[in-house]
Amino acid sequence: MNDHVRDLVSVREATDRLLAATGKLDNAAVAQPSRLPGWTRGHVLAHVARNADALVNVLEGRPMYADARVRDADIEQGAPRPLAAQLEDVRDSAARFQEAAAAPADWSRTVALRNGVTDAASRIPFRRLVEVELHHVDLGVGYELEDLPEDFTEREIAFLAERFDGHPGVPAIALSATGGRQWRTGGTEGDPVTVTGTAPDLLGWLAGRRDGDALDVAGAPLPMLPPL
Repeated sequence: MNDHVRDLVSVREATDRLLAATGKLDNAAVAQPSRLPGWTRGHVLAHVARNADALVNVLEGRPMYADARVRDADIEQGAPRPLAAQLEDVRDSAARFQEAAAAPADWSRTVALRNGVTDAASRIPFRRLVEVELHHVDLGVGYELEDLPEDFTEREIAFLAERFDGHPGVPAIALSATGGRQWRTGGTEGDPVTVTGTAPDLLGWLAGRRDGDALDVAGAPLPMLPPL
């Protein structure tokens, strides 16, 4: 079950962590490359802010983005801003998201995201949490996948496993985290490839943040995953 109230608290806490870490940077550091290819830290921060506004649109029944070109242009326009402007934008857009999510609503309703994707409204706060937490890691400012809350990491592994479930380009995979948690994803035919590792390493591989070299596949080749 999705607990949107709990997730909104987690979003607020994660946003505070991101703002506190980013607040220690300077303008030059914001202009430096992030861990995402082709994006500076400014691009990441601009995206975090615009994602908050996009999810306000989702909650209020509007298209998430006008179109892909507008989304990309907004990020490019916001990327070069100085640190103070970036922090203000992330903070203000986060407040708008919290305000929209606090409005009385039917959280069991289905909402539309991008590219024909739909989801329960109750899962939108978790989707926002994913954006804040993973992009905090992407900033490359000392916050690593190992620093993510354990509950978040396991939920995001389950979320990504669900996303790849039944994907025609993904073979049957059994994910096994050190400590005993297990998930299934990919196709349903044939014996699954067992991929074992720490929960952060599994998450990093599924989310395209790590290459999977730290994972054990018992001599089998590590399956190729499509981009998210």
